Amino acid sequence: MGILDRISTVLKSNINDLISRAENPEKMLNQILIDMRSQLGKAKQQVAGAIADEKRLKDQADGEQRTADEWEQRAMLAVREGRDDLAKQALVRNAEHAAHAAALLATWQQHQAETEKLKNSLRDLNDKIEEAKRKKNLLIARQKRAEAQKRIAETMSSMSEKSAFEAFSRMEARIEDNERRVIANTEIDEEFSGDRLAKDFKVLEKGAGAASADAQLLALKQKMGLLGPGASAPAKQIGAGGKLEETVHAEIEDAPGEKKKA
Repeated sequence: MGILDRISTVLKSNINDLISRAENPEKMLNQILIDMRSQLGKAKQQVAGAIADEKRLKDQADGEQRTADEWEQRAMLAVREGRDDLAKQALVRNAEHAAHAAALLATWQQHQAETEKLKNSLRDLNDKIEEAKRKKNLLIARQKRAEAQKRIAETMSSMSEKSAFEAFSRMEARIEDNERRVIANTEIDEEFSGDRLAKDFKVLEKGAGAASADAQLLALKQKMGLLGPGASAPAKQIGAGGKLEETVHAEIEDAPGEKKKA
C-alpha cells in the first residue's frame, strides 16, 4: 500500500467515525478539515523523504560514474606509460563502477517516476482539501437552513389547534368591544351634560343660516329682474322668542287696464 493510500484510508476511517457520532455538523466539518490538513502535512513529509531518496540515488549514480571515468583515465595513463598490467586493473575497476552507476541510474529513474506520481497525488489531495474548505461554508449554510425549516415545521405543528391565532382573534374582539363601550360612554356623557343639546342647536343654526342665504339670493335675483312674473320666495326663520315666523312675498301682475290686487 502506497503512502497516500494509507493516508486516504486513515482519513476515511476518521471521517466515518466523525459522521457516525456527529452532533454538530459545523464542528464535524471543521474537525474533518483539521484531520485532512494534519494528514496532508504527514503526506508532505513522506513525499519530501521520497524526493530526498531520489536525489541521493542520483548523486550515488553520478558518483559511481565519475569514479568509473577516473579509472578509465588511469587506464589511459598506464597505457601511455607502457604499464599494460596497471591499465588492465584500472579497466576492471572502471567496469565495476560503471556497472554500479548503471544500476543506480536505473533505480533512480524508477524512483523518480514513483516520486512524480507521489507529487501529483499530493497536489490532488491538496486541491481536494481546498475544495472541501470552500464547500464547508456552503454545507454549514445548508445545515442551518435545514434546522430553521425543522424549527418552523415544529412550531407550526405545535400550533395545530390554532391556539395562538385564536388568542389573537379573542384579543381583537375584546379591543373592538372596548372601543364600542368608549363611544357609548361618550354619547351618554354628552346627553346628560348638555353638550349634545348644544351640538343639536349648532346644526339647526347652520341650517337656518343656509336658508337665510338662499332667501337673500332669491331677493337679489328678483331685484335684478332675473325671476319671471309670479315667482315667490318662501323663507322660514326662527324668531327671537322661539316661534316660527313665516313671511310670504308674492307679486301678481294684472293684465293692462286692470287693477292690481295685493
